[in-house]
Amino acid sequence: MLQQSSRRYHVFLSFHGPDVRRSFLSHLHKHFASKGITTFKDQGIERGHTIRHELVQAIRESRVSIVVLSKKYASSSWCLDELVEILRCKEDQGQTLMTVFYEVDPSDVQKQGGDFGSGFAKTCERKTEEEKQRWMRALTYVANIAGEHSLNWDDEAEMIKKIAADVSNKLNVTPSKDFDGMVGMEAHLRKVNSCLRLECDEVKMIGIIGPAGIGKTTIARALFNQLSANFQLKCFIENLKGSYGNDGTDDYGSKLCLQSQLLSKILNQRDMKVHHLGAIKEWLQDQKVFIVLDDVDDLEQLDALAKEPSWFGLGSRIVVTTEDRKILKAHWVTDIYLVNYPSEEEALEILSLYAFKQSSPSDGFEELAKKITNICGNLPLGLRVVGSSLRGESRDEWACQLSKLETSLDRKLENVLRMGYDKLLKKDQSLFLHIAFFFNNEAIVHVTTILADSDLDVRNGLKTLADKSLVYVSTNGWITMHCLLQQLGRQVVYEQSDQPGKRQFLVEAEDIRNVLANETGTGSVVGISLDMSKIDEFFISGRAFEGMRNLRFLKIYGSHFSTLQMSENMEYLPRLRLLHWDSYPGTLLPQTFRPECLVEFHMAYSKLEKLWRGIQPLTNLKEIDLGYSKNLIEIPDLSKATNLKTLTLTSCTSLVELPSSIKNLHKLKKLMMMGCVKLQVVPTNINLASLEEVDMSDCSLLRSYPDISTNIKDLDVGNTKLEVHPSIVERLPRLEWFRIGSRNLKRLTHVPESVTHLDLSNSDIEKIPDCITSLSRLESLFVFKCRKLLTLQGLPSSLKYIDATDCGSLERVSFYFGDPMKDFMFHNCFSFQYPIRELMFQNCLNLDEESRRVLIQQRVYEYVCLPSKEVPAEFTHKARGNTLIIPMVMDCKGTFFASSRFKACLLLSPIKYSYLDITCRLMTAGGVTIMELNWDSMNVSHFITEHLFICGANLVRESLNVGVTANEIVFEFSCMDNAKIIECGVQILSEETESNSGSEVDYFETEAITDDHTYGNEYYEPEAAQCKYTCFWSWLKKLWSREENDDITEENMNPHYDLKMMKKVFALGISLLLLYLIFP
Repeated sequence: MLQQSSRRYHVFLSFHGPDVRRSFLSHLHKHFASKGITTFKDQGIERGHTIRHELVQAIRESRVSIVVLSKKYASSSWCLDELVEILRCKEDQGQTLMTVFYEVDPSDVQKQGGDFGSGFAKTCERKTEEEKQRWMRALTYVANIAGEHSLNWDDEAEMIKKIAADVSNKLNVTPSKDFDGMVGMEAHLRKVNSCLRLECDEVKMIGIIGPAGIGKTTIARALFNQLSANFQLKCFIENLKGSYGNDGTDDYGSKLCLQSQLLSKILNQRDMKVHHLGAIKEWLQDQKVFIVLDDVDDLEQLDALAKEPSWFGLGSRIVVTTEDRKILKAHWVTDIYLVNYPSEEEALEILSLYAFKQSSPSDGFEELAKKITNICGNLPLGLRVVGSSLRGESRDEWACQLSKLETSLDRKLENVLRMGYDKLLKKDQSLFLHIAFFFNNEAIVHVTTILADSDLDVRNGLKTLADKSLVYVSTNGWITMHCLLQQLGRQVVYEQSDQPGKRQFLVEAEDIRNVLANETGTGSVVGISLDMSKIDEFFISGRAFEGMRNLRFLKIYGSHFSTLQMSENMEYLPRLRLLHWDSYPGTLLPQTFRPECLVEFHMAYSKLEKLWRGIQPLTNLKEIDLGYSKNLIEIPDLSKATNLKTLTLTSCTSLVELPSSIKNLHKLKKLMMMGCVKLQVVPTNINLASLEEVDMSDCSLLRSYPDISTNIKDLDVGNTKLEVHPSIVERLPRLEWFRIGSRNLKRLTHVPESVTHLDLSNSDIEKIPDCITSLSRLESLFVFKCRKLLTLQGLPSSLKYIDATDCGSLERVSFYFGDPMKDFMFHNCFSFQYPIRELMFQNCLNLDEESRRVLIQQRVYEYVCLPSKEVPAEFTHKARGNTLIIPMVMDCKGTFFASSRFKACLLLSPIKYSYLDITCRLMTAGGVTIMELNWDSMNVSHFITEHLFICGANLVRESLNVGVTANEIVFEFSCMDNAKIIECGVQILSEETESNSGSEVDYFETEAITDDHTYGNEYYEPEAAQCKYTCFWSWLKKLWSREENDDITEENMNPHYDLKMMKKVFALGISLLLLYLIFP
């Protein structure tokens, strides 16, 4: 069969010349030419008694053959031989065949009757019977092909127009390969098609938005390629960006020009003249059209080209691609598809396709490819441009280009990205640059506050940048700028001057060193951000910032040891909004420094002893961070810092007193003083209305409770000498997180009832205090390293998490977190959420056997970890190492149960300080992965001996189509870092197991690495006796489910919910009675 690419002609026409050549055929050729359809023309070929080789070849090299059957068509043996050859091509090559009955009745063609038959009879004279029969069969066949009948048309011109359109559509049906294999395209097209709703007859306009280079145009082209065959009139108007009003033409002239462009293209007429703005409506209002308007950047473009739905016929679709959401909103386009960045895997594949012409990096290039993908920020255009430029290059050249990409943009990329920036107003450009240099990945509230004294309209400016896809603003108010756009911003600033000291922002370490060391900074500099880890030590004078009077943002960070040293104390600092200087080398701030403009003051790890003198006007100040400033002996008067929200003094080991002026900080939310080992004096008898979090842990000299607020929700006084008295409980009615553990804590008599998370770690308690039993809201209990703790009993039923790691003396554990009646009635009827999530008993080596049994058999949502030397006997399937094979669980019909559950137990070797990250892969014996599951711990684990890690999940997710018939399933476990799996065991959980075990039945859920999942409610056992039992429970589940569905309707109609529950209980009782009778 000939490939489409090897066919020279679109159409081969078979006709009898004298009948149609001067009239019908000449007009048809004209319409074909207007649509770019090439036809074979037989002028110059001498016609004889037999069909020439040139015609046979032309027929075979055409995609469509049209047979024009006229009255004298059969009077030519030449025509009849053409017809036979055409039918042979249709059968052999799948060639498209169309018919036109021109002033002839199809029945005359079929039966060779009338004038048509008379001509055929003359042609058959002196012909063999074989030839005659071959022609008759061909005529009969072609007469039954539906085609156009000229006798049915009043207007021949309209018939010719329809034939041309039909041919055009058939030619376009051939699927293009242009977008095959394009990463992620199938998913994009599926989502865009759902917006188009092609099944509706209304006129519909949709938008495709996203930043420059994300692939909007490519998606639109693929969509046009996919759908254009469904529309008689269609056009793709590309690259409209900058096309409006940039050639000196007025608005009216620009709109006329755009309309002329669209109509010329969609009607296939060159340079069509348009004299008024109603032209598109006049031409297209009754036509079903498909139009793509690509890269629109001005609302006037849409007004000119697609102002109203009434301009187009029913079923029309208009697709607009743009970077500017505001344009779509202003034009009332509500169906919008946002093109997201590809995933890391997809981005790496895109880079690889352009760099290596394969879907993954070549050997030895994996890490370099990943780094370049990261630098490109997964932007498809960046991946394509960079990948193409690196094709065929050596690893050394890749490494060289990698370092260049970190500091500069490829010119082609810059040209594309810069167009959006250049169209911004000056103030919006300035905001763009501020974000690119200082405020990427920051909260809107933070940026608005920092820039409040500038002439920038931050909120409206951000809206503009977001509408134009230059930043992304999350639903929770965070600003994100793509790394390549951030690089563009830096490129713009680099071009401001060849002298760094005259640029608006400085971020390059070498530039900053030269400016500071040589004191060449000017009033142009607004912000400096220096990463000290990228530069060697250098010295500056106290006057280094003197020339930068407009400096507002100073950020020096990246090392706890300052590479920036001062030969003398700082003499001058401008009126900064942001002062962030880690490891500040001076002991004092300049005497001339005025902090009244400060919003953020971060000077962690500094050598400061004091700050400023006297009472300063600090109403703008929101945050102070002086953490780890070990020489700091005094906090200044903060009386006028009335808007301060966070005060961090962590590990200020020379600080003795917190000033009484904090009583004025009524907006203070966080007070962090962990590790202030000399702290003794904290103001009392004040009530800071906004204070919610206080950390005074490891303030070893602190003896009395800091009575500074009744609104505290999170209090950490661990490793202090604080004693909890009843009066403290009364003063903390809203406390939720309470950390009080220390070696000084031997007994605890009072805890606020509001506490949900209690940490007694490192204390010397021997048993759980009685006051904890009554904490009905308690969810987490931490008794980490309570080395004298002997028993863990009488815990509240609300607990979800227990960490008793390194409780070396712990012997007895006894608790029950369930309602037996509720378990009996409901565990097979709907998913019951068991309270416990995690049980951590690492290195509890003295646990007795009964306690171990309780822990192993306790229902847990995530996992259990405890010391042991072997996998327990109830895990009936065991194997040494990390892999075991068990029989598949079958149902009554012998098919795989997709909702059976399993419980796994791993015996792990001793490990030194590692995060537990356990993975379980379920596979068929043939190696086909069914599912992958993961359990991980946020805490660092340290096993001094072997430990059990017990977890579980559904055997196969209900939503997963397994499609396997093997009779075995493979469990393969793995553990990150240095933990070794000595032995593994699996238990298949069954309904009988659950019913017999009562509260000791395990119930696990976990996160699957594949898609979101749900869990079934049946348990199955592998034995043959399971079948009838399971079928009964399936029936019972359906009964219950039907009752649930009925309830929904009833609840809407009847508020008396108890009646419904009675119905359920009655139905369940009857079901249990039947169960007893069936299985005595």
